[in-house]
Amino acid sequence: MTQIRIRDAAVFLGVSDDTVRRWIENGALASSLDEGGRKVVDGVDLARLAKEHSANPVDPSDMNSSARNRFVGLVTKVTSDLVMSQVELQCGPHRVVSLMSTEAVRDLDLKPGSVAVAVIKSTNVIVEASRSNS
Repeated sequence: MTQIRIRDAAVFLGVSDDTVRRWIENGALASSLDEGGRKVVDGVDLARLAKEHSANPVDPSDMNSSARNRFVGLVTKVTSDLVMSQVELQCGPHRVVSLMSTEAVRDLDLKPGSVAVAVIKSTNVIVEASRSNS
Protein backbone atom coordinates (compact mmCIF):
# COMPACT_ATOMS: atom_id res chain seq x y z
CA MET A 1 0.00 0.00 0.00
CA THR A 2 1.36 3.40 -1.00
CA GLN A 3 1.06 5.90 1.84
CA ILE A 4 0.92 9.58 0.91
CA ARG A 5 1.42 12.42 3.35
CA ILE A 6 -1.33 15.05 3.67
CA ARG A 7 0.74 17.87 2.13
CA ASP A 8 1.66 15.69 -0.88
CA ALA A 9 -1.96 14.57 -1.31
CA ALA A 10 -2.99 18.23 -1.38
CA VAL A 11 -0.43 18.96 -4.10
CA PHE A 12 -1.61 16.02 -6.23
CA LEU A 13 -5.22 17.16 -5.94
CA GLY A 14 -4.50 20.87 -6.36
CA VAL A 15 -6.13 21.77 -3.03
CA SER A 16 -4.94 22.98 0.37
CA ASP A 17 -3.75 20.77 3.21
CA ASP A 18 -6.81 21.94 5.15
CA THR A 19 -9.14 20.68 2.41
CA VAL A 20 -7.57 17.22 2.59
CA ARG A 21 -7.90 17.27 6.37
CA ARG A 22 -11.61 18.25 6.04
CA TRP A 23 -12.19 15.34 3.64
CA ILE A 24 -10.61 13.04 6.23
CA GLU A 25 -12.78 14.48 9.02
CA ASN A 26 -15.92 14.16 6.85
CA GLY A 27 -15.15 10.53 5.98
CA ALA A 28 -14.54 11.18 2.27
CA LEU A 29 -10.93 10.00 2.66
CA ALA A 30 -9.53 7.47 5.12
CA SER A 31 -6.24 8.09 6.92
CA SER A 32 -3.78 6.28 9.13
CA LEU A 33 -0.48 7.05 10.84
CA ASP A 34 2.89 6.17 9.34
CA GLU A 35 5.93 4.91 11.30
CA GLY A 36 6.81 8.50 12.20
CA GLY A 37 3.34 9.22 13.58
CA ARG A 38 2.37 11.45 10.64
CA LYS A 39 -1.11 11.26 9.16
CA VAL A 40 -1.11 9.60 5.72
CA VAL A 41 -3.71 8.50 3.17
CA ASP A 42 -3.78 5.39 1.02
CA GLY A 43 -2.71 6.00 -2.59
CA VAL A 44 -5.64 3.97 -4.00
CA ASP A 45 -8.17 6.00 -1.99
CA LEU A 46 -6.49 9.22 -3.07
CA ALA A 47 -6.62 8.16 -6.75
CA ARG A 48 -10.35 7.41 -6.39
CA LEU A 49 -10.98 10.82 -4.82
CA ALA A 50 -8.90 12.56 -7.50
CA LYS A 51 -10.96 10.93 -10.23
CA GLU A 52 -14.25 11.81 -8.50
CA HIS A 53 -13.24 15.47 -8.16
CA SER A 54 -11.70 15.88 -11.60
CA ALA A 55 -13.34 18.20 -14.08
CA ASN A 56 -12.16 19.11 -17.52
CA PRO A 57 -13.11 22.33 -19.25
CA VAL A 58 -15.60 21.93 -22.07
CA ASP A 59 -13.86 20.88 -25.27
CA PRO A 60 -14.65 23.62 -27.80
CA SER A 61 -13.95 21.40 -30.81
CA ASP A 62 -17.28 19.50 -30.49
CA MET A 63 -15.67 16.53 -32.26
CA ASN A 64 -15.63 12.82 -31.53
CA SER A 65 -12.16 11.33 -31.30
CA SER A 66 -10.47 8.05 -30.46
CA ALA A 67 -7.93 10.01 -28.40
CA ARG A 68 -8.91 10.00 -24.73
CA ASN A 69 -6.16 12.34 -23.54
CA ARG A 70 -7.54 15.74 -24.49
CA PHE A 71 -6.52 18.83 -22.53
CA VAL A 72 -8.32 22.10 -23.12
CA GLY A 73 -6.21 25.13 -22.36
CA LEU A 74 -4.95 28.56 -23.28
CA VAL A 75 -2.03 29.21 -25.56
CA THR A 76 0.53 31.09 -23.46
CA LYS A 77 3.45 31.36 -25.87
CA VAL A 78 4.29 30.73 -29.53
CA THR A 79 7.91 30.72 -30.72
CA SER A 80 8.28 30.35 -34.49
CA ASP A 81 10.94 30.30 -37.15
CA LEU A 82 10.45 29.85 -40.89
CA VAL A 83 9.62 26.12 -40.69
CA MET A 84 8.90 25.02 -37.09
CA SER A 85 7.11 26.45 -34.04
CA GLN A 86 6.93 25.72 -30.34
CA VAL A 87 3.48 26.24 -28.83
CA GLU A 88 2.94 26.32 -25.06
CA LEU A 89 -0.48 25.76 -23.52
CA GLN A 90 -1.62 26.03 -19.92
CA CYS A 91 -4.21 23.31 -19.38
CA GLY A 92 -5.37 23.73 -15.80
CA PRO A 93 -2.30 23.23 -13.65
CA HIS A 94 -0.40 21.55 -16.49
CA ARG A 95 1.93 23.12 -19.03
CA VAL A 96 1.83 21.30 -22.37
CA VAL A 97 4.43 22.05 -25.05
CA SER A 98 4.02 21.04 -28.69
CA LEU A 99 6.36 21.28 -31.65
CA MET A 100 4.62 21.72 -35.00
CA SER A 101 5.10 23.35 -38.35
CA THR A 102 4.80 27.11 -38.53
CA GLU A 103 2.28 26.54 -41.31
CA ALA A 104 0.05 24.63 -38.83
CA VAL A 105 0.34 27.49 -36.32
CA ARG A 106 -0.84 29.93 -39.00
CA ASP A 107 -3.64 27.61 -40.18
CA LEU A 108 -4.90 27.18 -36.61
CA ASP A 109 -4.38 30.89 -35.86
CA LEU A 110 -2.59 30.00 -32.62
CA LYS A 111 -1.47 32.96 -30.55
CA PRO A 112 -1.27 33.78 -26.85
CA GLY A 113 -4.77 33.86 -25.40
CA SER A 114 -6.23 31.42 -27.95
CA VAL A 115 -8.20 28.44 -26.65
CA ALA A 116 -6.79 25.17 -27.96
CA VAL A 117 -6.94 21.44 -27.25
CA ALA A 118 -3.81 19.35 -26.76
CA VAL A 119 -4.47 15.79 -27.95
CA ILE A 120 -1.99 13.19 -26.74
CA LYS A 121 -2.00 9.62 -28.04
CA SER A 122 -1.20 7.16 -25.26
CA THR A 123 1.35 5.34 -27.42
CA ASN A 124 3.60 8.41 -27.07
CA VAL A 125 3.25 8.97 -23.32
CA ILE A 126 6.11 8.03 -21.02
CA VAL A 127 5.16 7.15 -17.45
CA GLU A 128 7.77 7.35 -14.68
CA ALA A 129 7.59 6.34 -11.03
CA SER A 130 10.07 6.48 -8.19
CA ARG A 131 11.87 3.26 -7.27
CA SER A 132 10.23 3.41 -3.83
CA ASN A 133 6.87 2.51 -5.45
CA SER A 134 8.00 -1.05 -6.13
